[in-house]
Formats: sequence, C-alpha cells, structure tokens
Amino acid sequence: MIVPGHINPEPISSIAPPLLGRAIASQRWSDLAFVHWRVDSAIVAPLLPVGLAPDQFNGSAWVGLIPFVLDRATLFGSPPVPYFGTFVEVNVRLYAVDDRGRRGVVFLSLEASRLAAVVAARAVFALPYVWSRTSLSRADGVFRYRSTRHFAPAKHSSLAIRPSSKQVIGDPLADFLSARWGLFTSIRGKTIFLPNRHEPWTLFEATLESLDDTLLAAAGLPGIAGRRPDSVLYSPGVTTWFGAAR
Repeated sequence: MIVPGHINPEPISSIAPPLLGRAIASQRWSDLAFVHWRVDSAIVAPLLPVGLAPDQFNGSAWVGLIPFVLDRATLFGSPPVPYFGTFVEVNVRLYAVDDRGRRGVVFLSLEASRLAAVVAARAVFALPYVWSRTSLSRADGVFRYRSTRHFAPAKHSSLAIRPSSKQVIGDPLADFLSARWGLFTSIRGKTIFLPNRHEPWTLFEATLESLDDTLLAAAGLPGIAGRRPDSVLYSPGVTTWFGAAR
C-alpha cells in the first residue's frame, strides 16, 4: 500500500521506456521553461487523484509551472492538425507515484488558446484544459510567456526567463523534474496512466527574470508564486508520442 510521502528508491532515467503498442497521439513541445518549487508533500497530497501519492526528491514534493509551444499535434494517426494543433500552453503540474511504482505527472490546470483543442483534450483524456489567451515573445535573449483566462482574467500568468549557455547533464533533480514517462488522469472516478516517450531532454540553466502568476493559487497552491523558485531550466524541445491509456 502506498502512503503519503512515499519515496521511490529508484532514480528516474533520462531515457524513455518503449511504448507498448502503437502511439495514439504525438506532439512537438518547443521552448519550454521548467519553473519549480520545493513543497511539503502534505500540501500536494490532497490534490492528487485517488490511489496516488506525492513523488519526492530529497524528501520533498515539487510543483511546476511549465509554459511552452505545442505544435505538430496528431491524434489517432492523423496528419498534424493545422492551426488548432498549434498554441502556447501554460500548465501547473505535480509529480506522483501509484501503488505499482509508476511515476508520472498530474496536471492541475493547462491553459491553451485553441478552444477546439481544449474541448478535445477534456473530452478524450479528461485533462483540465482551460481556454485562455496565451502567447510567447522573444527579445534580447529573454522568453516571455503570458496567459489570461477567457471570462476569468484574474487567473493569469506572466513569466520571463533568460536561458544561459550552460547545459545541464546528469543532474538527478533535473531528470526528476523533466524526464516523466507518463501522466495520470482521472476518468469517471478511475485513475488512468497515459504513457509517453520522447528523446532525452536538452536542458540549460536559466534565470527567472519576472513572474506575476495567479494560476498556482487557483490550482490550490496559494503562496507558491510569491517565493523564489528552487529550479529554473530551459529546453529547446522534444517530439513526444503517447501510448494507449492503462
């Protein structure tokens, strides 16, 4: 039986395990900012689907605010979806482990600017996508991500990072926060594991230039955005394939 605060003894591999069977979807993720805070496991445990416990690194759970560009999206063998399959996403996520030892991401919210994509992701995968006005701009080496929810403008995020040229290689914490080979979602009260695979991340150290965020608090994590993050990373991106839910 899994208990709150469970610590998986095995480090996370930066190499994805193979998918079992045919991929049901694929996406390209580009220009990602990984902004993370260390938190007490007792704070995140109530936010997880049934049957999951916080996955920990060095005795702590972690909360991520991850903005990036999603494009070249396919579903069930389709060609890349034009327009509706391209947008900036901003997600709030946690890390969990189930009683079989499977480790994955739990999304508390995902902001996206394409309403059709929001409706499809909620219907097919029960993921908490929200229709928002999102954007990414780049100038003078700084990446600026913005998101504001339609009909709820008080729920927004604006963050800027400056990637460095220092590549991160062989860092166990960076692998823990980025090399996740599945996600958990809850469909009709049942916790489902959706596996994925992609090439190893290319990661760089980055500096948080600014942050004005209410999405973390809206997801049930007040006070986090007002703290300095414990990890800030940047990646130019990967192409990801998803397997059938298990």
